[in-house]
Amino acid sequence: MRAERLVTLLFLLQQRGRSTAAELAAALEVSERTVYRDVEALLAAGVPLWTEQGRAGGIRLMEGWRTRLDGLTGREAAAIFAVGVPELLAQLGLGESLTVARAKVLAGLPAPLREYASAIADRFHLDAPGWFQQPETATLLTVVADAVASTRRLRMDYRRGESVVTREVDPLGLVVKAGVWYLVARVGPDIRTYRVARIAAAASLSEFTRPPDFSLATWWARSSARFERSLLRETVRLRLNRHGLRALRSVTDEDAAAAAIASAGPADEEGWREVELEVESLPVATTQLLSLGVGVEVVAPVELRTALAELGLAIAARNAPVEDRQRGDGSPGSS
Repeated sequence: MRAERLVTLLFLLQQRGRSTAAELAAALEVSERTVYRDVEALLAAGVPLWTEQGRAGGIRLMEGWRTRLDGLTGREAAAIFAVGVPELLAQLGLGESLTVARAKVLAGLPAPLREYASAIADRFHLDAPGWFQQPETATLLTVVADAVASTRRLRMDYRRGESVVTREVDPLGLVVKAGVWYLVARVGPDIRTYRVARIAAAASLSEFTRPPDFSLATWWARSSARFERSLLRETVRLRLNRHGLRALRSVTDEDAAAAAIASAGPADEEGWREVELEVESLPVATTQLLSLGVGVEVVAPVELRTALAELGLAIAARNAPVEDRQRGDGSPGSS
């Protein structure tokens, strides 16, 4: 994009001091004519550029002039304005800081790039919570976030059901998932997860030493995968037609469905294939598989097959044509 190229050109001149149009064209992978047009655009934006003819000539910035955004490209500047989670930063107490940071970035950009960066903010937005979900209210989030940022131990009263327990933890990081804030903290040799909304009271204590090799993103990914696998406690055998195979990922755990499909048996003459699927429980599997309709047949266990059949019969009876239900209720014409 031109806005990004203009900022790149500006920083190239700042770093090199002087460059020929040919050198700049090679670095930007554009024509020399494009370089001269971009130079004109920067001049129009108030950037003090000089062009000199001759063997020792070239394009250079006025001596002593520097942009206040060293190393920041047009796309990087725009990315700051594309952050669509101001409500999350506000919960952390950083909303005002984001506003100030954006203002400083805008002040350091030439006018055309200010317009570009500002436009980006209105065209991208991240809505973190899932559909039909409201973010949890975590009243002590700023206290917890301050302890995380300052590397201070945290004493907290944590609600577990009807009881409250007191813990002293080393807060290692905060994660927000689907509108819910989680504190990742070290307790003795273990690292555990706490829902911030369940913290009833909190106070910072003395500083602690972070584990030098701890990565919040890596730990969270591994922990989430372990948690999801721990929910899959049953294995069922199914026969699925083409529709059932296509829809399986959308009705049950995506990774479990992918594993089942990858190891599916060969298709029979009608295209049905047998799979083994890990599920959370038989009642949950009954509800999930029901949405596959006639695309699924349960091979084992018998309890799941029976439950699915009974549920299907009950749905069929409830949704039978009105005249059939009337005759079945002893109305005129019933046998």
